[in-house]
Amino acid sequence: MTRFIFITGGVVSSLGKGLASAALGALLQARGYAVRLRKLDPYLNVDPGTMSPYQHGEVYVTDDGAETDLDLGHYERFTGVSSRRSDNVTTGRIYSTVIARERHGDYLGATIQVIPHVTDAIKEFVTADLDGADFALIEIGGTVGDIEGLPFLEAIRQLGNELGPERSMFVHLTLLPYIPSAGELKTKPTQHSVKELLSVGIQPDLLLCRSERPIPDSERRKIALFCNVVQDAVIPALDVSTIYRVPISYHEGGLDVQVCKHFRLPHDSEPDLSRWTNIVGRVTQPEGEVTIAVVGKYIKLLDAYKSLAEALAHGGIANNVRVRLDWIDSEAFEGEDPVDILDNANAILVPGGFGERGTEGKIKAVRFARERRVPYFGICFGMQMAVIEAARHLAGLEGASSTEFGPAVDPVVGLMTEWASGSEIVRRGADSGMGGTMRLGAYECRLKEGSRAHGIYRSAAISERHRHRYEVNIRYRERLEAAGLVFSGLSPDEVLPEIVEIPDHPWFIGVQFHPELKSKPFDPHPLFTAFIRAAVEQSRLV
Repeated sequence: MTRFIFITGGVVSSLGKGLASAALGALLQARGYAVRLRKLDPYLNVDPGTMSPYQHGEVYVTDDGAETDLDLGHYERFTGVSSRRSDNVTTGRIYSTVIARERHGDYLGATIQVIPHVTDAIKEFVTADLDGADFALIEIGGTVGDIEGLPFLEAIRQLGNELGPERSMFVHLTLLPYIPSAGELKTKPTQHSVKELLSVGIQPDLLLCRSERPIPDSERRKIALFCNVVQDAVIPALDVSTIYRVPISYHEGGLDVQVCKHFRLPHDSEPDLSRWTNIVGRVTQPEGEVTIAVVGKYIKLLDAYKSLAEALAHGGIANNVRVRLDWIDSEAFEGEDPVDILDNANAILVPGGFGERGTEGKIKAVRFARERRVPYFGICFGMQMAVIEAARHLAGLEGASSTEFGPAVDPVVGLMTEWASGSEIVRRGADSGMGGTMRLGAYECRLKEGSRAHGIYRSAAISERHRHRYEVNIRYRERLEAAGLVFSGLSPDEVLPEIVEIPDHPWFIGVQFHPELKSKPFDPHPLFTAFIRAAVEQSRLV
């Protein structure tokens, strides 16, 4: 019997509902329960795949090829439960489903309305494909009061009534702002937020109150009185030194105990939080520090690289060092000498991206790392830039480029027109639509025996998640390998290059996939562990 916890947010956006949901999932796991986490997004896009990183942050890709909200990355990193396509839905996808059913005649001539047809489709999504999880945590995106979120709130209100309090619970995340001139925390925004939630028929059972300062018991009593909850169900959500302390902080505030009390489950024993105390100890008491230069094009909104930043931190946890990230706009190199900007970096990483802007700066960063023998990690687009740099400056192909930027004399990177996906062949063309048409999800890669990649993974075959539509041209393999760039990872049919490396370099690897999507604090990805280890060794040479 699956119990449902619905997590809503009020007052302002960016309070951290995704992190709160993930931390609660981790706490329930620590008490021995199986969890599944889901996100309902109120925007009209079918998925975030076509949205600008500046609008939405990173697109998180699941094993089954879904382009989803970045909060699913939090869910996976905190619980280790692999997300699926069925764990993220948008208003656009719900309405597309309803309209497709109407066109097919499934509603038998009925007038299609938000209630019940749209809300029924939402409830169907929420309750399906749960694999017998003990708890399903359902996060509703946006802020209570947004017009876009009303169908989702109505759907969970209905579910709450249908399931009853024995199987449903409403958690509301709010903000208690501190007014310096008054010298006090203000509870009124939380009261108004709960009133807004009540106006759509939802009474929260528990309040998570974000605050930069401890919340006095007098204020908790006041919130409980005005918001119709017991005082113990007003849980402080205070700022912490690292996000990986959030499960511990929430437990100290009584969150998991209150959830267990609501569902009449045992709560006297302590959950096993040793995993999190160990991680927090390594994060807060490192034995050293390394600086990683991240040369990207979306650095004005660091959420565009959320999983990447976390994976680098995980590499630091594995090596017991603090990882300091130096975010550098790749366009900065186009008129500057990279030495002036990169000289203090212990390692350099070029992440994924799209489009021509900033590419020459990324290529300069690659060349700097290769010639100065600084550890280099290229991910997706960063691998393609490494191949172009090697083609130009090692293999003598001065016209080497990507067809993503226009016609090229030597198209060492080009548009994929077909690839194998299991037993099927996927075909795409230059005129294919933008949404959902890339090579998405988990694909197998075969590693070359004796290569650095093979040594890092300690396996001959791996599976990693992809999100790209351009690929290194296998026809240039022989010439590039003769120049010193080894193709150490290929698709099983040996058509698609997946990993390149330079063997006589201290650490130089490019991967076409996104390893950051599978890294977790308690299970750091081997590539990031090895990369940070190389940065530590580089720091000792300075």
